[in-house]
Amino acid sequence: MSDETPPVAVGARTAAVIPAAGRGVRLGPGAPKALRALSGIPMLVHAVRAMAASRSVSLVVVVAPPDGAAEVKSLLADHSLPERTDFVVVPGGESRQESVKLGLDALPDTIDIVLVHDAARPLVPVDTVDAVIEAVRDGAPAVVPALPLADTVKEVVPSTDGSPEPVVATPSRARLRAVQTPQGFDHDTLVRAHETVTDDVTDDASMVEKLGLQVVLVPGHEEAFKVTRPLDLVLAEAVLARRRANDGF
Repeated sequence: MSDETPPVAVGARTAAVIPAAGRGVRLGPGAPKALRALSGIPMLVHAVRAMAASRSVSLVVVVAPPDGAAEVKSLLADHSLPERTDFVVVPGGESRQESVKLGLDALPDTIDIVLVHDAARPLVPVDTVDAVIEAVRDGAPAVVPALPLADTVKEVVPSTDGSPEPVVATPSRARLRAVQTPQGFDHDTLVRAHETVTDDVTDDASMVEKLGLQVVLVPGHEEAFKVTRPLDLVLAEAVLARRRANDGF
C-alpha cells in the first residue's frame, strides 16, 4: 500500500482542533494561558475567531481543561463568533497529545482536513490558515507554517545547575525553520498518527514524521507568534492596536 496521500477533494470539509487545557506557567500565576485577556477578550476567543475567519473551516473543537469545559462553553457563548462555523467544547487530558486526541475523537466522519492550532497563537492571519488548508488539499499529508530563523542557533550540553553550557555545534540557519500553527493534516493520517505514535513529541507534525510520511512547510507569518511570556502580551496588544487603527475601529 502506498504511503502517498491523494489530493483532497476541493469541497472537503475542514475542522480546527484547539487544545486549550494547559496552565501557561511561564506567564505567571492566575488564569490558564488561553483565558488571559488581550484587549479585554480572552486569547482563546481570538484564536477561535482566527480559525473561523477561514471560510473553509466549518467546525472548531476547543479542548478545555479537564474541569473547565462548562466555563469555556460559557466564555465562547459570551462572545460573538461567525454563525457559519459550528463550535464544540470537550474536556481535555493531562498532556497536549492526549488533548488533541480527544479533540480528534469529537470530529464527525465527514471531516477530511484537520487543523491543530495553539490557543496561545491568537493573531494568526487568515491567509496563513488558508495556505495550510490549500496545501493539504493538494495532497500533502501534513503541512506546517514556518519562518526562517533570525538568530544564530547553538546546540549545547544542557546545564542542570545553572552553570555555563558548553557549545556542541552551530547548525546552519539556512536549513532551519521556526514552526507555527495551525498545522494541517489529512484527517485519516492524523488519526493514524495518534493511534500508533506513543513517543512524547512537541507537535503533531512530528508524529506524522514518525509514520515515515512527508511533512511540508508553507510560509508562516510574524503575527502568528506564540504568547508565552509577559512581554509577548505587550507585543500582542500592540498588534491588535495596529489592526484596530488600520480597520478604522
